[in-house]
This record gives sequence, structure tokens and C-alpha cells, in this order.
Amino acid sequence: MMTKQELIERFYINHQEMIDYVNSLTDEQFMYRENGKWTAGQQLSHVYLTLLPFLKVLPSKEFIMQKFGKINRPTWNYNTVIENYFKTSLKAPPQFLPEQVPLEQKAIITANIQKNLLSIQQLLNQYTDDELDTLVLPHPLLGNLTIREMFYLMTYHPTHHLIQTKMNLEKTPQ
Repeated sequence: MMTKQELIERFYINHQEMIDYVNSLTDEQFMYRENGKWTAGQQLSHVYLTLLPFLKVLPSKEFIMQKFGKINRPTWNYNTVIENYFKTSLKAPPQFLPEQVPLEQKAIITANIQKNLLSIQQLLNQYTDDELDTLVLPHPLLGNLTIREMFYLMTYHPTHHLIQTKMNLEKTPQ
């Protein structure tokens, strides 16, 4: 199991790797779309959209406890969370579907992600290990997860979309 600090650090690093890669792309690569797949900009926007709920829910442990409660099963480790994620449809719910992302939005989305990452890191630091392992947050595909499990998934999430972005760009016409 990752310590809280390792989890927070890996969460940040993985998001930063996604940001750095997308920001290194040419304008043509940023906008490239193959067979209806998301552009690099849409991948980045999706990652941004998935961070927003945490800014609303993490400030109140009391709200989380009242609304969602505590987990009623043994805590999953990182690998179990990822294995269970891949057993789902992997389809983003409507609120997390990105619109078209014009080039002018790249810097804005990047800045917003970085700002939100710092806020989420600060919020997670206010939780004890016990709270991370017992308090529940709902995931649209996996159901109830502990906060630690949710952040195992959210640590993997930008990597998943970075891989998708790279695979899509492998098909870029030369």
C-alpha cells in the first residue's frame, strides 16, 4: 500500500506527465483525431473534468460521512483497483465527456489542472490514513471506493489517457 505522501506525490507526477506530453505536441498533433477518438486536447479536458468533483467533496469529511458513509469490505490495493477498473465499460459518464478543445484552450486547461492538483493535494493532506481507508466516495463505474482507492484510480487515470493519446498519435499521417 502506498503511504499517503507517496499517493499524493504519484497523483501529482502522473498528471504532470500528461500535461507535459500534451504541451509538447505541435498544434497539428494537439488537434489530430482518428476514427472518432478524442484529440489530445479532449483527453486533457477529460482529465480536468474528472478532478472537479473532488474540489467540492473533499473539503467536508462530515459531508462524506453523512452522504456516503464508510466502506463495508476490505480495502483494495492499487492493483485490485486497476484490475476492477478494466472490468468496467471504461465509458466516461456524460458529465466527464469533453467538448471540442480549440488550441487557445490548451494553456487555460493546463493552468486549471495544475491549480486543482495543488488544491486536491492540500485537501488530501488533511485526511488521516484511517479516513483514507474507510471513508467512501462513489465512482460512476466502480461504485463505492475508499478515498485511498479512489486516488489509486485517479493516480492511474492520467496515465491511461496519456497512453490513449500516444496510441492515437501513432496513426498521425506523416
